[in-house]
Amino acid sequence: MAESAAPSAKTLVIIPTYNEKENLPRIVGRLRTAQPEVDVLIVDDNSPDGTGDLADELANTDDHVHVLHRAGKGGLCGAYVAGFRWGLERGYQVLCEMDADGSHAPEQLYLLLDAIDNGEDAVIGSRYVPGGEVVNWPKNREWLSRGGNVYISLALGAGLSDMTAGYRAYRREVLEALDLEELSNAGYIFQVDLARRAIQAGYVITEVPITFTEREYGESKLDGSFVTDSLAEVTKWGVAHRSKQVRELGSAMASLATHELHESSLAQAPARVSSSARKFSAVFKDFSAQLKQQLR
Repeated sequence: MAESAAPSAKTLVIIPTYNEKENLPRIVGRLRTAQPEVDVLIVDDNSPDGTGDLADELANTDDHVHVLHRAGKGGLCGAYVAGFRWGLERGYQVLCEMDADGSHAPEQLYLLLDAIDNGEDAVIGSRYVPGGEVVNWPKNREWLSRGGNVYISLALGAGLSDMTAGYRAYRREVLEALDLEELSNAGYIFQVDLARRAIQAGYVITEVPITFTEREYGESKLDGSFVTDSLAEVTKWGVAHRSKQVRELGSAMASLATHELHESSLAQAPARVSSSARKFSAVFKDFSAQLKQQLR
């Protein structure tokens, strides 16, 4: 019986573009050299600098390159959602996110795909796990990013170091299970929202170290509103997450008490209640330890 192909054998890398005419041929060329077996989807938001026309030229000379034109600048979240839907409709098993500006090294894509092939549901190329690094970023921007990610991790209890990262790989099952239309479109926060929803749905996200290099050409699409919009959204999600944890703990303790008392005879009640108290204490201590760990 022949072995089934690895999920990464059917991979689509989605590259959103808006005014990336200088960067696009470089990143596509590097990707096609590093991973010649994967397909590429360029999602262009009607770039006024002619990026869309250049994308069509690349697609006309390479069967692995495809282009999706959108009517206008609809944002990064909308571009990725459109790309995900395009890829899912065409049977791709792994769908990846990659920036057009060269900040995500195509030569490191294998790290993400290897993790998927080893059974992971989704993979983030992280700047902040051991082995990850940032190159040519202003220190104030790096520390803003690091600090923001620490806050996000603490607020949501996700256990990830780089939830704002945009270098990712997803199994199709993860994206199919989520309502992509509900993703927050505030700045780049949809990356956090997508990871948060995947974790809540029971999927496991792992991180692999990557080198993030600041763009050499063109202008960053990131502005100051990202921080304000993102942290406001994360704070709202964090409050809901912590409230849910407390409710679940209370429900678990009440259920345990009901079970123990129903199972006990009057003669055994004191011993049973004592046993329940010890169990409650253990559960509460475990919960408290987890909460303290997250709030450090």
